[in-house]
Amino acid sequence: MHFTLSKGVTSVVGGGSKNMTRGTTHRNLLRSTAVAILCVLGVRTAAGQQSKNTRVDRIFAEWDRTDSPGCAVGAVRDNRFVYQRGYGMANLDYDIPNSPAMVYYVGSDSKQFTAASIALLSLQGKLSLDDDIRKFFPEMPDYGTPITVRHLIHHTSGIRDIYALMTLRGDRLEDVFSDSDAIALIARQKGLAFKPGDQYSYSNSGYFLLAQIVKRVSGTSLREYADAQIFQPLGMVHTHFHDDPGHVMKNRAMSYERDARGGYRISYLQNFDKIGAGGLYTTLDDLRKWDDNFYTHRVGGDALQKTIHTRGVLNGGDTLPYAFGNEIRLVRGLRTVEHGGALMGYKAYVLRFPEQHFSVLMTCNLGAIEPGPLAHAVAEVFLGDRMGPRAPSVPVASAPSQTGATTSPAFAAPTPEAAVFVGDYYSEDLGIFYRVLRSEDGQMTIVPPRRSPIPLTPADSGRFRAQGMTVRFERADATSPASAMVIRFPRIGEMRLVRQSR
Repeated sequence: MHFTLSKGVTSVVGGGSKNMTRGTTHRNLLRSTAVAILCVLGVRTAAGQQSKNTRVDRIFAEWDRTDSPGCAVGAVRDNRFVYQRGYGMANLDYDIPNSPAMVYYVGSDSKQFTAASIALLSLQGKLSLDDDIRKFFPEMPDYGTPITVRHLIHHTSGIRDIYALMTLRGDRLEDVFSDSDAIALIARQKGLAFKPGDQYSYSNSGYFLLAQIVKRVSGTSLREYADAQIFQPLGMVHTHFHDDPGHVMKNRAMSYERDARGGYRISYLQNFDKIGAGGLYTTLDDLRKWDDNFYTHRVGGDALQKTIHTRGVLNGGDTLPYAFGNEIRLVRGLRTVEHGGALMGYKAYVLRFPEQHFSVLMTCNLGAIEPGPLAHAVAEVFLGDRMGPRAPSVPVASAPSQTGATTSPAFAAPTPEAAVFVGDYYSEDLGIFYRVLRSEDGQMTIVPPRRSPIPLTPADSGRFRAQGMTVRFERADATSPASAMVIRFPRIGEMRLVRQSR
């Protein structure tokens, strides 16, 4: 039987006897009216959701192509994806698109799993966060002040960054470099970047050493420990710490960098197998399961959550945003727990809004992508009506030098007294020589091991700059030849190289 609910809307409410009572007809009319209203509301809800999806798609439109790498993105509310999609390609060789089901390397987002493993060992009574790390690494020097496990977790140890040390020594990440070699290089350092606890300086050495502590305390590798204690209990079946470079991995996304011709080249380093500071491969859905544990406390209980949300505190009393592999911040009035990762052309970002039970999960396979701002842009699509106003942008003024001099020139100007700097300089910390040369026109260059010469650009106060390094020379007086060269490098602090007699 058909009847009209309103002009232009007709519905079938069913068959049955032709002699339907007036009551039955009335009930069917009400039921049909309710269904019609729900349908209209459903259409409006779907339209609203589609609008949000379109806004997210616009954020990633630059990479939403079949000839570009890109990202897999998921927005999670109450442990359910409210939106997920891949943009661009996971493999340009075989035209495989990016997808939430693909497996990606997440770089330093691995750190929160390393820190959680250490926290679990602490809760199990197998170590203390205030243990001196020389308890686990007797080969480490005594720097006069104990370095604790807690210092490693919060990047306040002063230990020089392992990847920066490798760069200065001329090593490449794609070279075969054993864990024992890495520990030996860290332990070889005669000094620290600063006194433990005095400063915060992001150090991959700290998290590499934490992975080694897991191994030395538990008797199993970080890969095995995290799998048994975290990944398996949470059903994270596509997640592992990649300590075997030959391990076959289903649905792995390849990573890329832009090339000089405007295209792309593979950026993946097959031999890289260091874990702790990085090394984790995972999927969006596995990250969702880990994200849910922040609310359910299924792994580690309340005690783990309390521990991993404990922020670092400096010797002077300042509290850091950093807490066990995450940063705790206030963004436009909303508390966030977040961290990013980047290595080998892979990028990742995990952004959680705990009070809103909302998270943005991102895994990308193009090194040029900056996932942090993109993740926050996605969050604004879903939470914008709950966010406070944006902070006004402030122009960045050029910071004056310590002596008040103007910014140093961007060219390698001739140095009249260059002859007093020329020579070979040896680093006991690295076991290598740096050579300082002077060309016929008087310009100076510095030659690191296994790298091309780098121009030394005069700066202020007798210092020089050379591709990220600041260089100064030690001299008895203005006319004496240099006796040593001191280089300052990010995540290293100062390192002294002694000039060798010629």
